[in-house]
Amino acid sequence: MKHTDEALGTEPILPLLIRLALPAMFSMFINALYNLVDAIFVGQAAGPVAIAALAIAFPVQQIVLAFALMLGQGTASIVSRALGARRRDTAASAAGTAFTASVALVAILTVLSITFLDGVLRIFGATAEVIPYGRDYLGIIMLSAPLLAATILANNLLRAEGKPTVAMKTILIGAVLNIILDPIFIFGLDMGIRGAAIATAISQTVSFVYALWFFASGRSGLEVRLHHLIPQVRLMRESAALGLPIFVRQAANSVIATLINNLLAIYGTAVSIAVYGTINRLLIFMFMPMFGMVQAFQPVAGFNYGAGLMSRVRQTVKITLISLGLYGTVAATLMMVFPHFLFRLFTTDVRLVNEGVPALRYIVAMLPFIGIQIVGASFFQSIGKARPAVILGLLRQVIMLIPLVILLPLFLGVTGIWIAFPVADLVATVVTALVLMRGVQGLFFSRQTASSVSQ
Repeated sequence: MKHTDEALGTEPILPLLIRLALPAMFSMFINALYNLVDAIFVGQAAGPVAIAALAIAFPVQQIVLAFALMLGQGTASIVSRALGARRRDTAASAAGTAFTASVALVAILTVLSITFLDGVLRIFGATAEVIPYGRDYLGIIMLSAPLLAATILANNLLRAEGKPTVAMKTILIGAVLNIILDPIFIFGLDMGIRGAAIATAISQTVSFVYALWFFASGRSGLEVRLHHLIPQVRLMRESAALGLPIFVRQAANSVIATLINNLLAIYGTAVSIAVYGTINRLLIFMFMPMFGMVQAFQPVAGFNYGAGLMSRVRQTVKITLISLGLYGTVAATLMMVFPHFLFRLFTTDVRLVNEGVPALRYIVAMLPFIGIQIVGASFFQSIGKARPAVILGLLRQVIMLIPLVILLPLFLGVTGIWIAFPVADLVATVVTALVLMRGVQGLFFSRQTASSVSQ
């Protein structure tokens, strides 16, 4: 009997990527939509200060995502290559290990953040005006964080075994439910920002229940049993190492958001923090389909690398780069041309709109080329090369953006913070393009077939 995952090594690349990418893109789009809807409803109900509270909560949520995606994408790389090499027990052990580790790690983060909630909010940039709103939102949203981590892991595993439609459903169920519950809790029950948090927590829980039911039903190609849930140190270390690039990117997002929130409190006002929070929501909305494309790219590249089919790997990289470039160009054009309309979705506050429009135009200037950065780190992660993936993941967010966002405001004020983004993107894109080109060419000068699931 031919397993679904075997199509990753035999189906023509373009139709395969389209088949895998469309459900992933749709699910990521819907997932981003309900985050965007959260901010729109909160902004309309409670104003710019409530949007600023969402901006303060964002880096905390990014830390949760960092751990979940690290184990999710790292394990997906192991699973893809293990299935390509027909080592199904290894794939199941890796999945079980990652589930136990991700839930345990995020549960610890949840307890710590709720116990020291006000201190956490201050560290992440909350002013006295914003803290009450942040407390109402983050104190509730963190309760469902362990279940969110498990759901993210499940989605990565489902895509790794070639079941993107099921992965899409796990996101779609929660997203649609959240969009329905948001106005009920925020406006109908007059709960404001607390209502948005409750709606999100309920929706994330329902998504987790669906994912758990699917794996328990035996419909997955990963036959995870109870003994597979006992963590294996070797697999955990490999998963963490391979997932380190996405962890670095997400953790760097948290550091950057925290740093910028604090700098905006110095050089600007609470409205400036709200501007950054609004732009973050818009960028997440625009970026998610791009990450959906990459989620299709990763299992195809990983499986074919594991099977020694290097020409298919190279073709996968080329098609994904072209697709991301086209999408990034369209997205950047829309945000450059219609920034006033986008900001007015969130608020009628003239201060927020006037400050936000030029900031958005600066930040999205390099968006047409962002796909090179995303594919670069994902390529090396997919083929089990953690070191270059980590370096490329660090390049934009840590090596370039942090120094720029600290130095430029000294001369340009708040504007310097916004200009730091395209400058960092330009340097990171050029370097990543050179490293990626060398890495792809190197596949054809190596006799190694990469049939092993370990580095």
